[in-house]
Amino acid sequence: MTTGLHPRFVLLLCFISTAACNTFAFTEEPSDRGGKADGYCSRVLRAQSNRKEGNSEFRLRVEGDPESYQPGSTYRVTVTAASPSYFRGFTLIALKDGAEGDKDEDYAGNFQIIDEEETQFMTNCPPAVTESTPRRRTSIQVFWTAPPSGSGCVFLKASIVQKRIIYFQDEGLLTKKLCERESLYGDTTDKPLLDCCACGTAKYRVTFYGNWSEKIHPKDYPRRANHWSAIIGSSHSKNYVLWEYGGFASEGVKQVAELGSPVKMEEEIRQKGDEVLTVIKMKAQWPAWQPLNVRAAPSAEFSVDRARHLMSFLTMLGPSPDWNVGLSAEDLCTKECGWVQKVVQDLIPWDAGTDSGVSYESPNKPTVPQDKIRPLTSLDHPQSPFYDPEGGAITPVARVMVERIARKGEQCNIVPDNVDDIVADIAQEEKEEDDTPETCIYSNWSPWSACSSATCEKGKRMRQRMLKAQLDLSVPCPHTQDFEPCMGPGCSDEDASTCMMSEWITWSPCSVSCGAGTRSRERYVKQFPDDGSICTLPTEETENCVVNEECSPSSCLVTEWGEWDVCSATCGLGMKRRERMVKMPPADGSICGAEVLEVEKCMMPECHTIPCLLTPWSDWSDCSVTCGKGLRTRQRMLKSPVELGECTEELEQVEKCMLPECPIDCVMSEWSEWSECNKSCGKGHTIRTRMVMLEPQFGGDPCSEGIQRKKCKIRKCSRGQGNSDEKKRRKEQRDKRRSKQGRAEGNSEHPGEQSPKLHCHGHQES
Repeated sequence: MTTGLHPRFVLLLCFISTAACNTFAFTEEPSDRGGKADGYCSRVLRAQSNRKEGNSEFRLRVEGDPESYQPGSTYRVTVTAASPSYFRGFTLIALKDGAEGDKDEDYAGNFQIIDEEETQFMTNCPPAVTESTPRRRTSIQVFWTAPPSGSGCVFLKASIVQKRIIYFQDEGLLTKKLCERESLYGDTTDKPLLDCCACGTAKYRVTFYGNWSEKIHPKDYPRRANHWSAIIGSSHSKNYVLWEYGGFASEGVKQVAELGSPVKMEEEIRQKGDEVLTVIKMKAQWPAWQPLNVRAAPSAEFSVDRARHLMSFLTMLGPSPDWNVGLSAEDLCTKECGWVQKVVQDLIPWDAGTDSGVSYESPNKPTVPQDKIRPLTSLDHPQSPFYDPEGGAITPVARVMVERIARKGEQCNIVPDNVDDIVADIAQEEKEEDDTPETCIYSNWSPWSACSSATCEKGKRMRQRMLKAQLDLSVPCPHTQDFEPCMGPGCSDEDASTCMMSEWITWSPCSVSCGAGTRSRERYVKQFPDDGSICTLPTEETENCVVNEECSPSSCLVTEWGEWDVCSATCGLGMKRRERMVKMPPADGSICGAEVLEVEKCMMPECHTIPCLLTPWSDWSDCSVTCGKGLRTRQRMLKSPVELGECTEELEQVEKCMLPECPIDCVMSEWSEWSECNKSCGKGHTIRTRMVMLEPQFGGDPCSEGIQRKKCKIRKCSRGQGNSDEKKRRKEQRDKRRSKQGRAEGNSEHPGEQSPKLHCHGHQES
């Protein structure tokens, strides 16, 4: 049998749909490539045929239409045919950029079968997915898990068969390119850089923005107890790993992950000595999310140098079994021997591998043996708050921003990164200049107040001056208060004649679970005096603590107070608060009477020093559409008077929103004409039909009946002419028998003759 098709076309047709092989007989062309290149996986990539140009009937789609993939995340992949088209067979592969498909390592990620009746892995090419049974279909779907970090760009490619036409991967909408999601905004070295060539040191500020809220993550959101634990981390060398994907959690990581306690983690960090340059600590957040105008996002400053140029941190998502977010070994050294200017990273939760719970408040269930640290996915468990049967990436729960604020020492890279770098490096010098308007006459500055911190933890000190006269009322007179950071005595790097002490390690838990007890904290000597004298500063502090004033059956067990929030006002009078949690309700079942919230006033600098004061953002508007893709907006207003200065902050934001796919109802053709009656006389029936033009999708109205019938009666059927002749013949026979009987009765008067007998059975023969 001769088909007129190229042998490789026929080969691929059999490759894609085994049912098609029954139609064709062929001899494969000899290949000039040996080994695995002659396998089925390579043939699908090398096959050629007459193609249909400009095809748009078929489409490969990744759910959510992302432009990039998150390593390790799972996505739903579909191949669809636009009505009224269909296809009988297909293949689906995921190939690394630039690979030819003749080696196992050329394929990226892993497919997962959703419906075994529809799809299966190809026997002769395991990385590929094909149909289970050849039949007419309009769509198929599978899950695809993205490859690990460092895999680069990936091509998802589909080939399909419709009748005798094959549409290839590189045509139209049958190819989708996804590249690995970049984590840095700037040119940085691979992570981690083996050797950093930068000179001097750099100072950074890390700011943590929580985005874990009931509005964004509504499933089973814990309304009462949601919080971020105290953040703990450090700047460190490549020889120290705080945590990493694929590694096992240390005891310190475990305590942060399960309990939100940074104490053990801080001890582990400080034990690393010269491998660590700065310990990074930020306070806990209760609740987990508040508008930024109400409270400032927690932040901390740290330094890096050539030997310790990596930064790591972690914080617990609470309550949870052992879920955290953070950065691991973020490299701040660039290939050009400079320091990264800015890093912005969206964070998804990860599992520490120490507890087997599947929901926020699952009971404690240790994982034995301990699992490796891994990112959570939307397909981990149906009870997971991040579960999504559609697959896809988890919506980030936080964002971290790392900004360079200063550089010290001689720098290797002669040319600054940009003009902002020069400004950042000399900003401290410019701050000393007095920009007071000439029309404002002040008193002299008062002496600096005592530092708000008596330890090596950072505090603030303040000085004031009075406004004596204002010569021009149209020109405001700012700067009646001045603040600057400070630390307790003996903590300054410039004071080498005294002891240089470390920061205090976090307070230990109270010594009792109910009533009055004690707690302690420690620090150590970082540098002894140059004159060889002994440090007399204390290395341990103890203070009283009260966990619960009453220890009766009606009392409840509460945690210690958290730290005070930042003042609610950015200027003038505001409020600040702190919270604690109920760890155990009263034993007698009564309501816990302990206070869990304290509020007090706080005073910030006078408001006229801040020209741009804005209201909080409004809630996001509803999506502009009821299904599919749309837009939503939010607004805020300017609160401060216009004459105090021009405000350049944006007052409206617009972002995309995605609702479930719009339902598509079933579409039927018009009814056909009624058929003729199926009987020529008497009772019968007639029918009419209609066809399905478009199958329903995404919950649209189903198709109704496709055939209708009704009764029909044309005329009453009459008997044929042969029946009339039969009746006439029978009547003649009856008349003849009666005449014979009459003659017989007349002859019975003659002697010797007998009357004939009648054989009757209940009636006379007629």
